[in-house]
Amino acid sequence: MDTDNSIMKRQPKAASLLGGSAASGRVAHAYLFDGVKGAGKELLARFFTQLLLCRVPADGMPCGECRNCRRIRDGNHPNVTQIHPDGQDIKKGQISDLIYKLNKTGLEEGRKIYILHQADRMNHSAANTLLKFLEEPEGEVTAILLTDRASAILPTIRSRCQEIHLQPPPREAVMEQLVTEGDVTRSMASTVTMVTADPEEALALSADEQFGQARKTVIKLVEASDKSIHEALLFIQTDWSPLFKEKDETELGLDLLLFAYRDISAVKAGLSTPLAYPDNRAGWEEMALRLTFGRLASILEAILKAKRNLQSNMNRTLLMEQLVLNMQEGQHAL
Repeated sequence: MDTDNSIMKRQPKAASLLGGSAASGRVAHAYLFDGVKGAGKELLARFFTQLLLCRVPADGMPCGECRNCRRIRDGNHPNVTQIHPDGQDIKKGQISDLIYKLNKTGLEEGRKIYILHQADRMNHSAANTLLKFLEEPEGEVTAILLTDRASAILPTIRSRCQEIHLQPPPREAVMEQLVTEGDVTRSMASTVTMVTADPEEALALSADEQFGQARKTVIKLVEASDKSIHEALLFIQTDWSPLFKEKDETELGLDLLLFAYRDISAVKAGLSTPLAYPDNRAGWEEMALRLTFGRLASILEAILKAKRNLQSNMNRTLLMEQLVLNMQEGQHAL
């Protein structure tokens, strides 16, 4: 089956570990799949779900062809529930509805499985509701939490999960695939592979006009911030805020900004790792001459702090204005 072959190639260690657990009957009540975007968390979750409900599994692998495997693949098995963020968050009501459904007798016999996508997006009430449910597991119920930010999940929830860490695919290999098979420029391939490790998602991003505009805007913000605080603050109002309106858009913008200053740090250190913006190397080299490692570290920390504040629903324009003020201090306080 394609799913099995693909996950065994992409995440052989994780798939083998889960296969062994299922074969031995030592299945935990909750799992946390942690890995970078594009590492294959959803694929691994489907593989494990099929494995747990497959009628004729063999050698730690689902058959892929029985009725249960087919229904899971098609997304219509009644014992499998998928939870996605409702807007920006996973809300308490979603977890409460899930618990109610799992306690109903109308489901089929056998194990019940629920998968929380972007589990780090649970708000406080949702996380506490889930925690109470995890503390008192009943019957054959298995939770699978997916995240690329395990540190953002409550430690009390993490302690009740078996953590499975997914390995990121080699970035250089994905870049080469995009350039040779997807007709993507090497500079764009360098940027999108910093955002996601999934080749298909990276290819879609590279062709997305808004992403291309976001990339250009981030580089312009770095340049404006390097010139003066007034130019940077004006740029936030005129160029940044109209483009990065939503929370997830701002989060992407902050990630792209982080990659830019990591590039400058790498250039200053003389590292040979592929840059996120290789087409802007000359500009990064100029800035690297003016910035100390200490100042670069301060700027990177300011961006990371802005990312944390974004999750607490701070006003996004105010957040960016405060960030450029902090970046300006980092750039010129020598």
